[in-house]
Amino acid sequence: MTIVKVIVDVPASTINQTFDYAVPKNLEAIVQPGMRVVVPFGVRTITGFIVNFTKESEVENLKYIVEILDLTPVLTHELIRLGKWLADETLSLYITVFQAMLPQVFKSTYEKELIKLTDAHLPEDIENMFGDFDTVPYEAIEQAGVSYSSLQKCIEEGYLYVNYIVKSRVTKKYATFIKPQKPVHMLEEALLDLSQGAKKQREVLSFFIQMPQSIEQKTLLETLNTTTSPVKALSSKGLLSITREEVYRNPFDDDSIERTEPLALTDEQAKAIEPVKADLAEEKHRVHLIHGVTGSGKTEIYLQIIQDVIEQGKEAIVLVPEISLTPQMVRRFKGRFGKQVAVLHSALSAGEKYDEWRRIHQKTVNVVVGARSAVFAPFEHLGVIIIDEEHETTYKQEEQPRYHARDVAVYRGREHNCPVILGSATPSLESYARAQKGRYELAVLKERTNKQTMPDVNIVDMRNELHAGNRTMFSRELIDSTHTRIEQGEQIVLLLNRRGYSTFVMCRDCGHVSECPNCDIALTFHKNANRLKCHYCGYEEKVPLTCPACASDMIRYFGTGTQKVEEALVQLLPEARVIRMDVDTTRRKGSHERLLQKFGKQEADILLGTQMIAKGLDFKNVTLVGVLTADSMLHLPDFRSAEKTFQLLTQVSGRAGRHSLPGEVIVQTYTPEHYSIELASTYQFEAFYKREMMLRKTFQYPPFVFLALITISHPEKLKVVQTSQTIAGLLSKYTHEETTILGPTPSPIARMKNRFRYQCMVKYKYEPNLKQLIQKITRQFDRETTRGELMITVDMQPYQLM
Repeated sequence: MTIVKVIVDVPASTINQTFDYAVPKNLEAIVQPGMRVVVPFGVRTITGFIVNFTKESEVENLKYIVEILDLTPVLTHELIRLGKWLADETLSLYITVFQAMLPQVFKSTYEKELIKLTDAHLPEDIENMFGDFDTVPYEAIEQAGVSYSSLQKCIEEGYLYVNYIVKSRVTKKYATFIKPQKPVHMLEEALLDLSQGAKKQREVLSFFIQMPQSIEQKTLLETLNTTTSPVKALSSKGLLSITREEVYRNPFDDDSIERTEPLALTDEQAKAIEPVKADLAEEKHRVHLIHGVTGSGKTEIYLQIIQDVIEQGKEAIVLVPEISLTPQMVRRFKGRFGKQVAVLHSALSAGEKYDEWRRIHQKTVNVVVGARSAVFAPFEHLGVIIIDEEHETTYKQEEQPRYHARDVAVYRGREHNCPVILGSATPSLESYARAQKGRYELAVLKERTNKQTMPDVNIVDMRNELHAGNRTMFSRELIDSTHTRIEQGEQIVLLLNRRGYSTFVMCRDCGHVSECPNCDIALTFHKNANRLKCHYCGYEEKVPLTCPACASDMIRYFGTGTQKVEEALVQLLPEARVIRMDVDTTRRKGSHERLLQKFGKQEADILLGTQMIAKGLDFKNVTLVGVLTADSMLHLPDFRSAEKTFQLLTQVSGRAGRHSLPGEVIVQTYTPEHYSIELASTYQFEAFYKREMMLRKTFQYPPFVFLALITISHPEKLKVVQTSQTIAGLLSKYTHEETTILGPTPSPIARMKNRFRYQCMVKYKYEPNLKQLIQKITRQFDRETTRGELMITVDMQPYQLM
């Protein structure tokens, strides 16, 4: 008897283990680890993942697998090992981790059908099962008693395929193709035999004599302005064949992308690439940190390393932050490697993501460019993993499993004996500290590839502007400089770290601020819809005409949002053409790309936006960058706020003067004396690193200690307080004396979605059993968490402290 170990789809800590199942005789030849199966579990049947075989089981009356959902594994052996490691590291459920590795289509409910692609080479029993049909329900396999191994062989050879009909309607896409069934000389003979009256048949046949290759039926009919009738007639005569073939939904027009050749490297680039190439040749795993100023040619280094990897017959994963995954970035990789590149990110439809994932799974591509989850690409011969803008906090997932893509990349690099490259103009303090200690190999690129100097940065103290009577959100220097650039036909990028119109609405008589009824946070005003919205729970309401507290009509709007800045710009600079880019204007698919193309074609003078415009953009005509609120992040309750401010200012400054025209940056701030703003204005990363590390050491924050954040939430405040006190007390009792337990204390946003929130922070240097201890403590509350009233979330590497 064949026995398999299965992780079942029940997201509960009490079920977070493998269960043994027997494999029916007719499935024994084809089951493999990594396949999804349907199994009986209690009174129901559910899905699960086979993770291993076992020779014997302690369970006496084993239940049998009901059916297999995949005839080829969706998870590789390595991804199964990775999933188990990641679940243990992040205190997540195994099923949650495995599902995070796959596209959304695999998490949907579905029916399945078997589709015949061709009449040729099908075994008799399979042919009989289809009868006169091209499609049969998957259940017909069982009823017809067809061999699963012969089915598997037909699928691998491309004669059949399994289609998942999911409720989200993410299915494979098909098209009808026509191709000649006889050589050209026989088509010419047939043309002579056709009567002159069969005019359309003659046209179709003449077409294939000129172009004897497969063509999509739709294209053929449009080209010849005909119908399917002559095609079917020629098919019945054995001259043409009609087949249904799968076509991948390609979100990118590959044919319109111009192919590029490798560029000559500068001395700095050549020096940086050398140790990576040595590791590739020796199949050696090391982590390389490339610290290069913006415009120093990090992407060209990535491209040339990937070229080496492809020549070795291996594969590459390139991770890019979601906001940097612009069409410009995609074009660079597609331009160098063409159809060998798959792209995975959130702007794709579910169907497009599914098709891109299957191109990877079926090994028709060998380069993946994508956001965080692309690190799980099912490659089996990885040659390199590259993480661009490695400092970005978007590489950390903020819901279960709470993984950091960098940790996953390093794990996979070790498994495949391949180098991992981290690149950034402003590396995270943790990565740079590892490089200083020699745990990472460090390469520094201090110059831009075109030898252009970094743009001059001018800091404007907005307090002086206020004293001078300037009550607008723009300094006089910024307005004058913007005027000049527009007159010269140059372009400007303006960054505001916020979306919406005003930050909040307040009554000037009584001070009442409109807050979300479900969360302890002020509502944000969105002018276009004339609504107040909560960006945490989605609650929204109309803007009040009078104060709900005192009935006064002295309602005023405070703060600055992108919509408000856009209005003010139009008033001050009526001649300026402005494009606004924020979450609200880029919601619709393709809008992000359309706006950037418009700006690239110089159909606008000013690009105004939130963080999404700070990275990855390269426009040769941009000569001025303005930062409107440089210190908006400095005052958040987050020990990384100075680091994030320094990184953002450095990154956005790099958008100016990237080509022949010199650039200028104007930074507006109310705290010009803050070291992160001062040092960012002169690009002094090392000085910032030393200053920030000194503070981190004094106050004991990473990278000098590790952190674990435990957040407890419940609809009743008393229950939250009691639970968090119990957890903090047990942590204090069983951890080392040097370990600090902060809290319990209300979270910075103390109530969200009508749930009260408290948190405990663990600061530690050495706690080898901390994960097991936290699991043991939280399991005491399993009964309440299973009912859904109490929620306890654990983050072993917190980046979001709100």
